[in-house]
Amino acid sequence: MTELRVKELKLSHFRSHKALVLALDARPVAIYGPNGAGKTNILEAVSMLSPGRGLRRATADEMTRKPEALGWKITAILQSLHQMHEVETWSEGGASRNVRIDGKVAPQVALGRIARVLWLVPSMDRLWTEGAEGRRRFLDRMTMSFEPSHAEAVLTYEKAMRERNRLLKDGQRDAGWYAALETQMARAGAEIHANRMAALEQLVAAQAEAETSFPTATLTLIHPEGSDALMGEVSLLDAFAQSRPRDLMAGRTLTGPHRADLFAEYTAKGVPARDCSTGEQKALLVSLILANARALKAQVGAPPILLLDEVAAHLDADRRAALYDEICALGAQAWMTGTGAELFTALGDRAMYLQVTEENAISAVARISTP
Repeated sequence: MTELRVKELKLSHFRSHKALVLALDARPVAIYGPNGAGKTNILEAVSMLSPGRGLRRATADEMTRKPEALGWKITAILQSLHQMHEVETWSEGGASRNVRIDGKVAPQVALGRIARVLWLVPSMDRLWTEGAEGRRRFLDRMTMSFEPSHAEAVLTYEKAMRERNRLLKDGQRDAGWYAALETQMARAGAEIHANRMAALEQLVAAQAEAETSFPTATLTLIHPEGSDALMGEVSLLDAFAQSRPRDLMAGRTLTGPHRADLFAEYTAKGVPARDCSTGEQKALLVSLILANARALKAQVGAPPILLLDEVAAHLDADRRAALYDEICALGAQAWMTGTGAELFTALGDRAMYLQVTEENAISAVARISTP
């Protein structure tokens, strides 16, 4: 069977986990225990097997176990389709994290080529009502799952934009100073937009082809400029040049894909997601994560690793059971957390169970037979 999963996970001085070794099979992982015991820390560690700052967007220093502050290390044996990889990522003294894949130092973006990891965390429950930045980040993570090079395009664009913004804040008016930076931004920006649109197309198709207990969302990428045509490389280059006087007044770049917003509508009701009930908003998020997973399975041959923190929140018992059925049907290794074992009753022996407790600020994890 073609799989994408963590076969072994080792943590050293990572948040509340002084030392942890887990051997895993392909089943979903149900993690339960009281609040503050260290459940989410395990999911965060798994999220660090992908590029970026993980599901909490924490700094390397924030992830190190206190008071020792020795730094932290995560080691995993990852089955990626038909290959096995040893992945190590670590930080010492609060420095930026390092990555090693199969014994060789690698950039973070290389993780996106061997591990596809999606997550849903409680802070995302506000996705449809918060500012556009959170929705862009959500969309970009989904886009990166389909096209790992998207991460490099985003990094290139953001680095060039920071330099351009510095020139704007300094009041620099010489066009020559801007030309090279705007060329980089236009090229990377056009790639970002094309990748996002391709991801949305795949998500829409995955929603349409599935029978699910979760509502579908109609998704639209919105730009303040009002036209997708302005997101091509030539159009962006011209837009950056034309907007310099306005940008100089603002001290920042006001045009480009960094200003895009993701609009979602509850399709069956024709209601914007931001106006839906809390439960409906949660169900729409779950629906998009499942659609992303189905589309990835069709694209790469295996579903991604799913990290679903406190996933039972705002889902009734029937919808929880439906979620578990869909995860198992997908064949995804889903890591799920909850405060009590009763939240996972509908999974039965289809999952492995971990009970997390905490004493003296040290987390302890015990494998439990079906609760």
